[in-house]
Amino acid sequence: MFCVTPPELETKMNITKGGLVLFSANSNSSCMELSKKIAERLGVEMGKVQVYQEPNRETRVQIQESVRGKDVFIIQTVSKDVNTTIMELLIMVYACKTSCAKSIIGVIPYFPYSKQCKMRKRGSIVSKLLASMMCKAGLTHLITMDLHQKEIQGFFNIPVDNLRASPFLLQYIQEEIPDYRNAVIVAKSPASAK
Repeated sequence: MFCVTPPELETKMNITKGGLVLFSANSNSSCMELSKKIAERLGVEMGKVQVYQEPNRETRVQIQESVRGKDVFIIQTVSKDVNTTIMELLIMVYACKTSCAKSIIGVIPYFPYSKQCKMRKRGSIVSKLLASMMCKAGLTHLITMDLHQKEIQGFFNIPVDNLRASPFLLQYIQEEIPDYRNAVIVAKSPASAK
């Protein structure tokens, strides 16, 4: 559904298929599946990268093709081990930056730590820290969906496209749920019903 690059985004970023590399940031099956669907939809091959953990659980990333002068898209879905997922992304972004990629676009459908976007007592604004880390690693653009708070976009000093899932969910409900007008959709918590 949201796997096609909108024409305005393609024009704005001046992307051509020959100069585009698409990586899956981890070997988790949902990330690989999403990455393959996006690559298929765009008519491009998946980039060659190896992401693994050393015996001491350090994350290792090896980009196995040249990204010099190319627009790199890194797809990252969040797994149960959110901190490992973040490190995989940061290390891959930094590897592309130090390999002279023209631009590095993170495609992160669910932005981790987005619920920690306000100061509470002696805590910290973790989503702001994560935004800073991503920018410092070399991310030049972020595409995400339904940020917990729109204000999170302001934590970045790069362009952020915050896509909305609701049009697709509404379409799915209308097409797949018989008598959807009389159906009830229940949110898991009162705050999710906004």
